[in-house]
Amino acid sequence: MLRWLTGSSSSRRPALLKLRSSKTFIIITISTAVFTDIFVYGIVVPVLPFALTERSNVDSASVQTWISIFLAVYGAALLFASPICGWFADRSSSRRMPLLLGLLALGGSTAMLCVGDSIGILAAGRVLQGISAAVVWVVGLALLVDTVGPDGIGQAMGYVGMSMSLAILVAPLLGGIVFDLAGYYAVFAMAFGLIALDIVLRMVMIEKKSAAKWLSPPEIDESIPSPNENEKTAQAIDRQNDQEAGLDAKTGPLEQSHNTINDGKPLDIPRCHAPHEKPGEQESPARKLNNRLPAVIYLLSSRRVLSAIWCCMVQSAFLTSFDSILPLFVRDTFNWDSLGAGLIFLPIVVVSFLGPLVGWACDRVGPRWFATAGFTACCPVLILLRLVHDNTLQQKVLLCALLALFGLTQTVVLTPMMAEITYAVDAKAQTRPPGFFGKNGAYAQAYSLFNMAWAAGSMVGPLLAGLVNQRAGWGVTTMILGIVSIVTAIPAVIWTGGSMRKELRRKRESRH
Repeated sequence: MLRWLTGSSSSRRPALLKLRSSKTFIIITISTAVFTDIFVYGIVVPVLPFALTERSNVDSASVQTWISIFLAVYGAALLFASPICGWFADRSSSRRMPLLLGLLALGGSTAMLCVGDSIGILAAGRVLQGISAAVVWVVGLALLVDTVGPDGIGQAMGYVGMSMSLAILVAPLLGGIVFDLAGYYAVFAMAFGLIALDIVLRMVMIEKKSAAKWLSPPEIDESIPSPNENEKTAQAIDRQNDQEAGLDAKTGPLEQSHNTINDGKPLDIPRCHAPHEKPGEQESPARKLNNRLPAVIYLLSSRRVLSAIWCCMVQSAFLTSFDSILPLFVRDTFNWDSLGAGLIFLPIVVVSFLGPLVGWACDRVGPRWFATAGFTACCPVLILLRLVHDNTLQQKVLLCALLALFGLTQTVVLTPMMAEITYAVDAKAQTRPPGFFGKNGAYAQAYSLFNMAWAAGSMVGPLLAGLVNQRAGWGVTTMILGIVSIVTAIPAVIWTGGSMRKELRRKRESRH
């Protein structure tokens, strides 16, 4: 009965199969997983000082030090677990199994933080939280690509980004309010309730490749993503341009990945040849060695991938820098309490609900100009924050307006850059023979790089911003962040969406 309900190893068609394997349901499941992961992480923030002083007998003067250590432990676990999760997920026969294992880690970490009465148990709980986050972000985003296809990933990432921003906003607020009104254990009761919902969704969800053996041919054609479902997207146009330049895009690995037998084995499609490689030409020893390299190393050889990773790391550093300096700034400037310090993030987060719209547009025109515009516009917004320095109503309104503009620029950047990881992997796949990245592709390993970049930014950003703010003040800190933003716009415009030089050359050739 359980196998029939969950769709695992059963000859009977699972109940509500088409719904449970639909794009909408899988997007909801992954977005909920992301929300749960960040929510459980965030609600602990207002509780940790109490847990350290009252339950672990830590001196109040050392609380800040231990909180910083726990943040570093979480970031380190996320950093080191991400590539392992990516490697395992790309070699696993199912994406759902790693997701369920990650949920076990999340439940275990929450239980340890709930009952922990020593530094060791609390630190171990943070380590498990980092591992769980690695699984959700690496495997979950790879499953999204499997489900919606590369040409619909932008809009899907918009929903994920919206879930992330919503969790960042409500988790500390609810954690503090529930802790004040109902006590320590009530905070973790919320977490366990959300984890229970996450368990149900992950168990009920059925991957499309698993559902294909029960679906009829019309249902398979309707539900399995294809690169040209309704109209030409940016990636389809790129492939058409390649054909005009004399490349046989029809036999490329990207097309092969969408013409795969249900068990994951590639169809017998002739190998495509890179522009510099002639049919029948023998591979050189250097090229043979290159073909044996792990997917992660091969991806890191791409300037486009490196540019996307750098942009993601910078954005992570920006967002987490404000976590470090903004509450202190409004406390010292406006004399606000902890509630006001939490609500000041509302202007940043509320514009994130535009994420799906940005992703939809990104799927159609490409990510380059969204990312470039976001980083470029972010520069003056950050520098103008230095104008806020007095405790007046006008200054408070100005701060909220500038923070809303900052949040808008980050939304314009976040969704395209998350989708750019998928676009970059597909661009690499087009230059290699079918099956080069394995039967599951390299999406999980690519998003492990994204996760590592995000973790690195979240570790470096608050540290550097806090040090600069302490020594030089708010104005200098925001000016430095603005300079970093405009500098980051340079690789964004050159390599996001593919090399601009190659694109211009291809357009010139197509005119002749």
